[in-house]
Amino acid sequence: MRRSLINMTSVLLTLVLVVAIAAEEPKGHRRIELQDGDTLVFCGDSITHQCLYSQYVETFFYTRYPERRIRFHNASVGGDRVGDALARFHIDIAPYKPKYVTILLGMNDGTYQHFNHDVFKTYETGMEKLLDQISGLSATAIPMTPTMFDLRAAAMNPRRKARMPQYKYYNGVLAFYGAWLRDRAAERGLGFVDMYGPLNAITIQQRKKDANFTLIRDAVHPDAPGQVVMAFAILNDMHVNRRVSAIMASQGKNGWKVRGDNSEVSNVVSDEGQLAFDFQAKSLPWVLPPDAALGYELTIAGHKMSSERLRVATLPTGDYDVKIDGQLVGTWSNLTLAKQVELQGNEKTPQYQQALKVALLNQERNEKAIRPLRNTFRGLRDHYRKGTDKSAPDEFAAFLEKFKVQVAELEKLAHEYEDQIYAAAQPRQHHYEIRLAE
Repeated sequence: MRRSLINMTSVLLTLVLVVAIAAEEPKGHRRIELQDGDTLVFCGDSITHQCLYSQYVETFFYTRYPERRIRFHNASVGGDRVGDALARFHIDIAPYKPKYVTILLGMNDGTYQHFNHDVFKTYETGMEKLLDQISGLSATAIPMTPTMFDLRAAAMNPRRKARMPQYKYYNGVLAFYGAWLRDRAAERGLGFVDMYGPLNAITIQQRKKDANFTLIRDAVHPDAPGQVVMAFAILNDMHVNRRVSAIMASQGKNGWKVRGDNSEVSNVVSDEGQLAFDFQAKSLPWVLPPDAALGYELTIAGHKMSSERLRVATLPTGDYDVKIDGQLVGTWSNLTLAKQVELQGNEKTPQYQQALKVALLNQERNEKAIRPLRNTFRGLRDHYRKGTDKSAPDEFAAFLEKFKVQVAELEKLAHEYEDQIYAAAQPRQHHYEIRLAE
């Protein structure tokens, strides 16, 4: 018992030391800046193979920068460890010429048991090599902590309940892997994303209200709301542009002045009790499919990552209807409008509905093209694991020929969806009316 306590204390002190060292390191590359023609690759295991957090990040960039043709590639296979990513690197990452590669590995690398130094050493060595290979492409790696292992959810899951003794410390094991990776990212001058912290923090907070709350029903794979937390972590930790648009209107001696931020305003008209103008933003709000709504709410993603503001000062006392393209989107007092109204989550606005169409198109793209594509890559991964690429070259060559045809077909379908998505994401001009409510 005493030896176990000493070992546990040693691990905790190591974690504290690693975090402290990381905090002292320079921030390094802390921003994702994707320009027209750039590619972002998501490298991971089954959690990335779910095509959810990656999909939500894609949708963010589709709607935030609709004028840029940004490419995305999901390079994950369920069950992957670092060694699998290395084995496929030459065919699943390098050919896509990425500017950035996010890395979400570790859940399987820890082998779902108590901390084992030899097991960790394999992960450590492989991760260092993976970071080197990404650097060799002149790309920037974005390491990310493994996600949370939800022990309570595991206890409630019949498939996992029998293995509870070996799972007992696994969430802590993943914390250690993440702390080590944070340290390496800092030493290499790389940005870093904490997936582990937000998932644990939100779970703990919500369990104060509901003891059985979970974002990860099977203990390993976050559901859609949990994947929103993960997408938010990437966007937040890599400091993306949080602004969609803003309208600022005020009345002076020479009449109304209406200014737009990240947008254009024209045709301003006013008379007693009414202000009208045309408005075209350069972006759309970040909207996600309905099954992701809880995660969007828990992270306050709209307010924090998709600011779309309307501010109208100097209105006479009263309540005012706000219409966009003739549709009433809300009624607010002059004081509320003077402070500001946030529109990004208002389902009545045409901008929200347009962004939702983009989100649903991208959901369809991932379900019909990207996930099947990753299923195809699973066959390639299994060949590498069995070593048939070397032990049975003719068999592997026959597989590879068929594999390349399937990949080409699915990537063609994905590109066709991208064309639809970019067409749907182009902002439109809208007519705003603000008048005294009847």
